[in-house]
Amino acid sequence: MSNKERYIEWVNGQEYVPVMMSPWWMDAVCAGKEWDVLLAEDENGNILGAMPYLLRKRAWFKYIIMPQQTQTGGIWVTEETTADRWKTAEVCRQIAEQLDAMKVAYYYQQFAPGSLCVDAMRGLGFKTRERVTYRVNDLSDLDALIASFSKNKRRQLQKALSLHAGRGMDVEEFYRFHTRCLRARKHQISYTREFLLVLERKARRNGQCEILSVSNADGQVYAAAFLVWDKHNMYYLIPVYDPAFKESGAGALLVLEAMKLAREKKVLFDFEGSMDRGTAKHYSQFGSTPVTYYSVEKTYKWFPAFFIRLLQYFAPKEQ
Repeated sequence: MSNKERYIEWVNGQEYVPVMMSPWWMDAVCAGKEWDVLLAEDENGNILGAMPYLLRKRAWFKYIIMPQQTQTGGIWVTEETTADRWKTAEVCRQIAEQLDAMKVAYYYQQFAPGSLCVDAMRGLGFKTRERVTYRVNDLSDLDALIASFSKNKRRQLQKALSLHAGRGMDVEEFYRFHTRCLRARKHQISYTREFLLVLERKARRNGQCEILSVSNADGQVYAAAFLVWDKHNMYYLIPVYDPAFKESGAGALLVLEAMKLAREKKVLFDFEGSMDRGTAKHYSQFGSTPVTYYSVEKTYKWFPAFFIRLLQYFAPKEQ
């Protein structure tokens, strides 16, 4: 049985694994590319932890980076292991040894908030960097939630009273809308139509996605968002706003409707992180709390690693 097959079996037996580390998610976001899993075991061969990864190859070197539209990954350990720092450290030691044996030029992943593996990997010589996402933990009282919004966001909601929020926007329409909005800002979309179709189909099949839209009385779409969720969190994965209607309040209404859906699903709401100062300020005005998570990286060969970082720096930006 391959590591990937064992991982699929292991995930099915776990109480919880984040959506972005599930096998179907990796199949979707790595379609046409190569993904696999490193496993850490106890002395009896039982899996203690796992690290799914996307392996990329260029010319004479290979490297590991985060797949598109994937906020967190890294190492996930069993609930029993999480409660034991020594076992967690052992999981990370095994994973690090396997990474060394792969002879990759560069490794980069973003670990889930609260992961004890970050400290363990840092102790093993990996570099860690702090990142921030914004979460709303209490969605039980919508009136109290709206009251926690900034004055500016509450004012935008008032502007949006004539707009209509809906669910079930067609994925093809969403892609065309996103492309058009980015073009208006002279930006380029960072994912392909085929990528989104595969992701939406697999997420829809698992009952873990929705596409929201906000439009006017004539049906013209002002804003839309692609959402995914698991048992604990809903992610504001791909929000899109038409710059021609930035004063309409559509963006604030879209966020509120997404939070309402998270409330229905009884999960937390995660803005899916942003290291962009303007986007972070926008998210912080919706009664959210900043939550720290970390990237973990290691350079094995400096020149290929520099080239990879250069490629990532010049990759299309969507904000």
